[in-house]
Amino acid sequence: MRYDLVIFDNDGVLVDSEPISNRHLAAYLTELGHPTTYEDSIRDYMGSAMHRIHELIAERTGQRLPEEFDDVFHARVFAAFERELKAVSGADEVLGKLAADGVPYCVASSGSHERIRVGHRVAGLGRWFDEGRIFSSQDVGRGKPAPDLFLYAAERMGVAPERCVVVEDSPLGVQAAVAAGMDVYGFTAMTPAAKLAGATGLFSDMGELVGLLGSS
Repeated sequence: MRYDLVIFDNDGVLVDSEPISNRHLAAYLTELGHPTTYEDSIRDYMGSAMHRIHELIAERTGQRLPEEFDDVFHARVFAAFERELKAVSGADEVLGKLAADGVPYCVASSGSHERIRVGHRVAGLGRWFDEGRIFSSQDVGRGKPAPDLFLYAAERMGVAPERCVVVEDSPLGVQAAVAAGMDVYGFTAMTPAAKLAGATGLFSDMGELVGLLGSS
């Protein structure tokens, strides 16, 4: 492997949560008087931390979302996860290969620690991630596109940023990885390749990833 650390985004990369999450986000924002389609939610919020949703709504409307917004949203999404969530096809195999080869890896997600844990448990990926491999925007205070989360993960894992590679599926995540000085491979299963400009490389199937990570 050419990298000393593989940093995975979580939603849409390891667990197929983006359709579920954005469907419920669009519905809840619309319910609160901020008409939002599923496509709007994907475009504006995919890959972002919760604070970005609050900031964009305030910027666009001059209104604040209710104090209970995060708790209500997460309760709805977690309930849907229990019914519907699955691992991204091939993610389990990729993690197994990295573990077998002794390649360090971790997850760095805009989602909360609770969201990451719930997703991994339901999708059957929990065995690959002890607490020392899980990093959230909660840990740094600023979500993507700021580079803080990826830099924090690299620091905690003891690897220099230039020796890290990020696996991402959102424009915000690609921007954050580039700003952190890391290579980044963009997963195009949900996001058109053109929107992941700046990525080191692109792939549409998890089966391609191990080859990319091992290329010279």
